[in-house]
Amino acid sequence: MTKVNSRRFSRTRFYFLSLIVFQFCLTVEGVWPLPQSTTTSAERYALNPQDFNFNYGKYSSAQQGCSVLDAAFERYFSLIFPDLTSGNGVLPSNEENKFSLVVSVDQEDCESYPNEDSSERYRLSVSARQAALNAETVWGALRGLETFSQLVYQDDFGTFFVNKTEIEDFPRFQFRGMLLDTSRHYLPLQAILRTLDAMAYSKFNVFHWHIVDDPSFPYQSRTFPDLSSKGAFHPMTHIYTQSDVRRVISHARLRGIRVLPEFDSPGHTQSWGKGQSDLLTPCYRGGTLSGTFGPVNPALDSSYWFMAQLFKEVSSVFPDSYIHLGGDEVDFTCWKSNPDVRVFMQKMGFGTDYTKLESYYIENIVNITSALNKTSIVWQDVFDYNEHRSSLSVVEVWRDGCYLCETRRVTKRGLRVILASPWYLDKPGPTHDWARYYTVWPLAFKDSQGHSAAHLEGSPC
Repeated sequence: MTKVNSRRFSRTRFYFLSLIVFQFCLTVEGVWPLPQSTTTSAERYALNPQDFNFNYGKYSSAQQGCSVLDAAFERYFSLIFPDLTSGNGVLPSNEENKFSLVVSVDQEDCESYPNEDSSERYRLSVSARQAALNAETVWGALRGLETFSQLVYQDDFGTFFVNKTEIEDFPRFQFRGMLLDTSRHYLPLQAILRTLDAMAYSKFNVFHWHIVDDPSFPYQSRTFPDLSSKGAFHPMTHIYTQSDVRRVISHARLRGIRVLPEFDSPGHTQSWGKGQSDLLTPCYRGGTLSGTFGPVNPALDSSYWFMAQLFKEVSSVFPDSYIHLGGDEVDFTCWKSNPDVRVFMQKMGFGTDYTKLESYYIENIVNITSALNKTSIVWQDVFDYNEHRSSLSVVEVWRDGCYLCETRRVTKRGLRVILASPWYLDKPGPTHDWARYYTVWPLAFKDSQGHSAAHLEGSPC
């Protein structure tokens, strides 16, 4: 009898453990990125699309008519219930199935644009028949809506469920960017919009638009229309009109994403010269013109007049307070070959140090954009040429090697850093080891006071 009882006890214990495992598997831990604080329970609630609704909290500063949240409610309903049209997972409508997601925000910033100081903090509480989402701003509410959508799942019969959950979250880094190069590889408008959607799913908040470069100039300028008509791959099919740009900015805003334009110079400007004569430096070979051109000519006043007019337009088109000026990979060979540039070098007292000439050029462009109330971002090359430049504000570190060493040098000067080096997505490899992108420790360095830098952000390219 003792053995029989023992077996019966063991079998009962096995069933009990199985039940625990089964109940545990009903919880959802797939929120991405991982929130700062999460508490989940096996207790779950069925969601019926016919009885599910979004509501504004009674004391929320934002109410119906808020463009950002009204659009988000409609968008996330389709994301939460993707197969609603098929009828799968739809329960009979009744009072027991009603569920409301109540959203409350402290600030009424519905018609503004996200900026570097925008709070994305939120608190989400999911309980029976209701979820409460509280945020300081609509941008934080967007992040909370994304989180809620990731908590919802379907069982084998197609019924939607969400578990009892408590989440408090805020971003570790205020700048979480994605760079797209639309000069080397023109991307149709719809591809850019889909990328913005994907960014929102992972709570990225900055679209770094490397819109022009050597190969092509697809941005259609009102002030200088020849730049795209002569510099784009095709003047009609491979351009971004003013309407296209506005649509990208609007699409991004409704997802809490800033649009950071980059107009890289003085290098990476071969396509610019096709539509703007006398902008690029004529190159010489053996004392005669070679018929080729180098970077923007920094010795001509007309170059700065042109850049001032272009950036005046760009500043009016792109609402973000930041603009990327590039400044990387400038080949000095053409400047060295040009007699007029050499005379200018002597006049300015630069001798034969062409890094000083580029610094002079960048200083002028920074001053132009500063006068337009824009904060400039530059690639690390600009910082490397002169670490003591007082006009710099934000430096993007992109080169291989000890990028954390470079990051430490930049932050030591009191400047902010965007780190891109370890996250170039186009780098080939024998197996394209995606795991390496997740093993980066961007704060694994100390500043001169022995503390981790506080002004570090990230941007994959």
